[in-house]
Amino acid sequence: MRAMIIPGNENADMSQAWYPYVKKELERLGIKVIAKNMPDADLARKEYWLPFIEQQLEEDADSILIGHSSGAVAAMRYLENHKAVGAVLVSAEYTDLNNEKEKISGYYDETWRWNKIKKNAKWIIQFHSTDDPFIPAEEARFIHQQLSTEYHEFSNQSHFWAIGNLIKDKFPEIIEAIRKKLNK
Repeated sequence: MRAMIIPGNENADMSQAWYPYVKKELERLGIKVIAKNMPDADLARKEYWLPFIEQQLEEDADSILIGHSSGAVAAMRYLENHKAVGAVLVSAEYTDLNNEKEKISGYYDETWRWNKIKKNAKWIIQFHSTDDPFIPAEEARFIHQQLSTEYHEFSNQSHFWAIGNLIKDKFPEIIEAIRKKLNK
Protein backbone atom coordinates (compact mmCIF):
# COMPACT_ATOMS: atom_id res chain seq x y z
CA MET A 1 0.00 0.00 0.00
CA ARG A 2 1.10 3.53 -0.69
CA ALA A 3 -0.05 7.02 0.18
CA MET A 4 0.58 10.32 -1.55
CA ILE A 5 0.62 13.65 0.23
CA ILE A 6 -0.61 16.39 -2.10
CA PRO A 7 0.02 19.91 -0.74
CA GLY A 8 -1.90 23.08 -1.45
CA ASN A 9 -0.78 25.61 -4.02
CA GLU A 10 2.25 27.71 -3.08
CA ASN A 11 3.49 24.83 -0.88
CA ALA A 12 6.42 23.75 -2.98
CA ASP A 13 8.49 22.37 -0.10
CA MET A 14 7.28 19.01 1.21
CA SER A 15 9.70 19.26 4.15
CA GLN A 16 7.49 21.88 5.82
CA ALA A 17 4.61 21.84 8.29
CA TRP A 18 2.93 18.50 9.08
CA TYR A 19 3.87 16.73 5.84
CA PRO A 20 7.11 15.11 7.18
CA TYR A 21 5.34 14.02 10.37
CA VAL A 22 2.52 12.32 8.46
CA LYS A 23 5.03 10.68 6.11
CA LYS A 24 7.10 9.29 8.98
CA GLU A 25 4.11 8.03 10.95
CA LEU A 26 2.51 6.33 7.94
CA GLU A 27 5.81 4.66 7.11
CA ARG A 28 5.79 3.27 10.66
CA LEU A 29 2.50 1.61 9.73
CA GLY A 30 4.20 -0.02 6.75
CA ILE A 31 2.79 2.33 4.12
CA LYS A 32 5.08 3.63 1.38
CA VAL A 33 4.62 7.42 1.24
CA ILE A 34 5.11 9.67 -1.76
CA ALA A 35 5.78 13.24 -0.63
CA LYS A 36 7.32 14.98 -3.61
CA ASN A 37 7.32 18.62 -4.54
CA MET A 38 4.58 19.19 -7.06
CA PRO A 39 5.07 20.68 -10.52
CA ASP A 40 3.53 24.11 -11.03
CA ALA A 41 3.40 24.53 -7.24
CA ASP A 42 2.29 28.15 -7.25
CA LEU A 43 -0.81 27.74 -9.42
CA ALA A 44 -1.48 24.02 -8.86
CA ARG A 45 -3.06 23.68 -12.28
CA LYS A 46 -5.03 20.53 -12.96
CA GLU A 47 -3.32 20.00 -16.32
CA TYR A 48 0.00 19.42 -14.50
CA TRP A 49 -1.09 18.02 -11.16
CA LEU A 50 -3.43 15.21 -12.22
CA PRO A 51 -0.92 13.62 -14.63
CA PHE A 52 1.77 13.93 -11.94
CA ILE A 53 -0.46 12.19 -9.39
CA GLU A 54 -1.31 9.46 -11.92
CA GLN A 55 2.38 8.95 -12.66
CA GLN A 56 3.37 8.79 -9.00
CA LEU A 57 0.58 6.42 -7.97
CA GLU A 58 0.85 4.41 -11.21
CA GLU A 59 -2.96 4.31 -11.06
CA ASP A 60 -2.64 1.74 -8.25
CA ALA A 61 -5.99 1.31 -6.50
CA ASP A 62 -4.14 0.23 -3.34
CA SER A 63 -3.36 3.87 -2.55
CA ILE A 64 -4.41 6.61 -0.17
CA LEU A 65 -4.52 10.26 -1.20
CA ILE A 66 -3.88 12.90 1.45
CA GLY A 67 -4.70 16.32 0.05
CA HIS A 68 -4.36 19.71 1.71
CA SER A 69 -6.30 22.69 0.34
CA SER A 70 -5.76 22.69 -3.46
CA GLY A 71 -4.26 19.24 -2.97
CA ALA A 72 -7.60 18.07 -1.54
CA VAL A 73 -9.32 19.43 -4.65
CA ALA A 74 -6.82 17.56 -6.84
CA ALA A 75 -7.46 14.37 -4.83
CA MET A 76 -11.20 14.65 -5.41
CA ARG A 77 -10.73 15.24 -9.15
CA TYR A 78 -8.33 12.26 -9.30
CA LEU A 79 -11.00 10.09 -7.65
CA GLU A 80 -13.50 10.96 -10.35
CA ASN A 81 -11.53 8.69 -12.70
CA HIS A 82 -9.40 6.43 -10.51
CA LYS A 83 -9.96 4.02 -7.66
CA ALA A 84 -8.17 4.28 -4.31
CA VAL A 85 -8.44 2.71 -0.89
CA GLY A 86 -9.28 6.07 0.60
CA ALA A 87 -8.64 9.77 0.81
CA VAL A 88 -7.99 12.38 3.47
CA LEU A 89 -9.18 15.88 2.60
CA VAL A 90 -7.77 18.75 4.67
CA SER A 91 -9.25 22.24 4.16
CA ALA A 92 -11.07 21.22 1.00
CA GLU A 93 -13.20 23.45 -1.17
CA TYR A 94 -15.40 22.79 -4.18
CA THR A 95 -15.65 26.31 -5.66
CA ASP A 96 -12.97 28.76 -6.76
CA LEU A 97 -14.03 31.16 -3.98
CA ASN A 98 -13.66 34.03 -6.45
CA ASN A 99 -9.89 33.62 -6.15
CA GLU A 100 -8.00 34.24 -9.41
CA LYS A 101 -5.40 31.52 -8.76
CA GLU A 102 -8.13 29.02 -8.05
CA LYS A 103 -10.09 30.09 -11.14
CA ILE A 104 -7.17 29.41 -13.49
CA SER A 105 -6.32 26.08 -11.85
CA GLY A 106 -8.88 24.29 -14.03
CA TYR A 107 -10.45 22.29 -11.20
CA TYR A 108 -13.72 24.19 -11.26
CA ASP A 109 -14.40 24.21 -15.00
CA GLU A 110 -16.45 21.01 -14.90
CA THR A 111 -19.37 19.80 -12.81
CA TRP A 112 -18.33 17.71 -9.82
CA ARG A 113 -19.08 14.00 -10.18
CA TRP A 114 -19.71 13.30 -6.51
CA ASN A 115 -21.08 9.80 -7.07
CA LYS A 116 -17.96 8.76 -8.99
CA ILE A 117 -15.72 10.08 -6.20
CA LYS A 118 -17.72 8.13 -3.58
CA LYS A 119 -17.72 4.99 -5.70
CA ASN A 120 -13.96 5.11 -6.34
CA ALA A 121 -12.86 5.43 -2.70
CA LYS A 122 -13.75 2.96 0.03
CA TRP A 123 -13.62 5.80 2.56
CA ILE A 124 -13.00 9.54 2.72
CA ILE A 125 -11.93 11.38 5.85
CA GLN A 126 -12.23 15.14 6.05
CA PHE A 127 -10.68 17.77 8.34
CA HIS A 128 -11.69 21.41 8.46
CA SER A 129 -11.48 24.30 10.89
CA THR A 130 -14.13 26.99 11.30
CA ASP A 131 -11.40 29.63 11.69
CA ASP A 132 -9.81 28.81 8.31
CA PRO A 133 -9.00 32.24 6.82
CA PHE A 134 -9.19 30.98 3.22
CA ILE A 135 -11.96 28.38 3.02
CA PRO A 136 -15.33 28.89 4.72
CA ALA A 137 -16.66 25.95 6.71
CA GLU A 138 -19.72 25.89 4.42
CA GLU A 139 -17.47 24.65 1.59
CA ALA A 140 -16.21 21.73 3.67
CA ARG A 141 -19.65 20.92 5.03
CA PHE A 142 -21.08 20.79 1.51
CA ILE A 143 -18.34 18.33 0.45
CA HIS A 144 -19.10 16.27 3.55
CA GLN A 145 -22.77 16.11 2.56
CA GLN A 146 -22.00 15.15 -1.05
CA LEU A 147 -19.41 12.49 -0.21
CA SER A 148 -20.65 11.22 3.18
CA THR A 149 -17.17 11.73 4.57
CA GLU A 150 -16.00 10.98 8.07
CA TYR A 151 -15.99 14.64 9.05
CA HIS A 152 -13.80 16.25 11.73
CA GLU A 153 -14.41 19.93 12.37
CA PHE A 154 -12.19 22.05 14.59
CA SER A 155 -12.45 25.67 15.68
CA ASN A 156 -8.78 26.47 16.31
CA GLN A 157 -6.67 24.97 13.50
CA SER A 158 -6.80 27.80 10.95
CA HIS A 159 -5.75 26.38 7.54
CA PHE A 160 -3.87 23.47 9.15
CA TRP A 161 -0.60 25.15 8.24
CA ALA A 162 0.26 27.90 10.69
CA ILE A 163 -1.64 28.59 13.88
CA GLY A 164 -0.78 32.02 15.13
CA ASN A 165 2.99 32.31 14.86
CA LEU A 166 3.54 28.56 15.04
CA ILE A 167 3.79 26.21 12.08
CA LYS A 168 1.64 23.11 12.52
CA ASP A 169 4.30 20.40 12.48
CA LYS A 170 2.24 17.41 13.66
CA PHE A 171 -1.16 16.04 12.64
CA PRO A 172 -1.79 12.92 14.75
CA GLU A 173 -5.51 13.00 13.92
CA ILE A 174 -4.75 11.98 10.33
CA ILE A 175 -2.64 9.05 11.48
CA GLU A 176 -5.26 7.86 13.98
CA ALA A 177 -8.10 8.13 11.44
CA ILE A 178 -6.16 6.17 8.82
CA ARG A 179 -5.06 3.60 11.38
CA LYS A 180 -8.71 2.98 12.30
CA LYS A 181 -9.75 2.64 8.65
CA LEU A 182 -6.96 0.13 8.01
CA ASN A 183 -7.41 -1.70 11.34
CA LYS A 184 -3.74 -1.18 12.24
